[in-house]
Amino acid sequence: MTASPEPTSRPHDPYAALRIPNFRWFVASVMSMTVGTQIQAVVVGWQIYDATKDPLSLGLVGLAEALPFITIALFAGHVADRVNRRRVALIALAVLCVCSLALLGFTLSPNVIAERRVWPIYAVIFASGVARSFLQPSRQALGAELVPRELYPNAVAWRSSTWQLAAVVGPAVGGLLYGFAGATTAYAVDAALMVAALAALGAVRHRAAPLVTTGESVLESLAVGIRFVRGQRILLGALTLDLLSVLFGGATALLPIFASDVLKVGPEGLGLLRAAPSVGAVLTSVALAHWPPFRRTGRTLLTCVAAFGLSMIGFGLSRSFPLSLALLALSGSVDMVSVVVRSTLLQVLTPEAMLGRVSSVNQIFIESSNEIGAFESGVAARLLGTVPSVVLGGTVTLLVVAATALRVPELRKLTKIT
Repeated sequence: MTASPEPTSRPHDPYAALRIPNFRWFVASVMSMTVGTQIQAVVVGWQIYDATKDPLSLGLVGLAEALPFITIALFAGHVADRVNRRRVALIALAVLCVCSLALLGFTLSPNVIAERRVWPIYAVIFASGVARSFLQPSRQALGAELVPRELYPNAVAWRSSTWQLAAVVGPAVGGLLYGFAGATTAYAVDAALMVAALAALGAVRHRAAPLVTTGESVLESLAVGIRFVRGQRILLGALTLDLLSVLFGGATALLPIFASDVLKVGPEGLGLLRAAPSVGAVLTSVALAHWPPFRRTGRTLLTCVAAFGLSMIGFGLSRSFPLSLALLALSGSVDMVSVVVRSTLLQVLTPEAMLGRVSSVNQIFIESSNEIGAFESGVAARLLGTVPSVVLGGTVTLLVVAATALRVPELRKLTKIT
């Protein structure tokens, strides 16, 4: 009797997740929404700095969005694990559509936004923060439901590359629209894209898994998600690394100042500066989708975060527009590795019934680093000056990498994620 042949491993299919129709509609919604929000961010940032000439006013944009997001995120994660995730995401997207229409309405009524009178914009940003607090955990958990578990890394890579491609197109288009056609046209395009995102998500035809009901109170349910993250040292280390590096090392909120006062390239240049990190991220994410998983994941992650800090130091010191674009592209490229590793760890390590709550904890880390980081950048720029604050932030990022490597050896020694 002859022995049966050894099973051969199937070749890596870089397009496996995209072959699933529901996942294609999902990423189409992510792309359309992201292009719209990036257009919105460019126009809001330029309008506010043009009206106030105050770096702190740019930081307050991040704070206005982060405070409601962080306050509500844990409860939103609980909702995502107890209510149909697709329905929650659709309602949140609908609210974001209304926010875009409100900004468009402001530009059609010139008396609403006047010199140093920008509180209506802050109010809309605050409302969008509430909506995003419900959208993010429900949408991330829904995305995990749409693909088999073995395709999680591939799906994360494609979802991230879609987001980053949109983040390339959005700022560039936003800067061009604002520079050549004005704020009204830019906000109109933003609103149309948000409606398209809502329609694409509505086209997802997915039968959700039965929701797990327990006797837990809301507070007990929220505590479970927090305890789970605290008990996963590798995941907690990766989240903390991203939080602190972007919190101190990010310079996105200050880009209007660099475009206006340092590099002197106007709103069109601001659009390119905002798009540059995503150019690098798109190229890297497409490459990651085609490559097999990392063999030395932990070391790769730490190296890339250190490269992010160095690129921020170089950007702060640069006075050349092309060099600044290249350094921002590098920062986006290495940051994409961190995004893919962190997202894959979250989906692989988290039970499906807890994805909403754990995703909300993850989003608090992300929002704290991005939006509170924007506020920190504005405060630091006012106290230290724009360039010194960016250079110092990049230096702090390098110290964070060194501390994480020493304090979380499990992350440093992490090999292939399975």
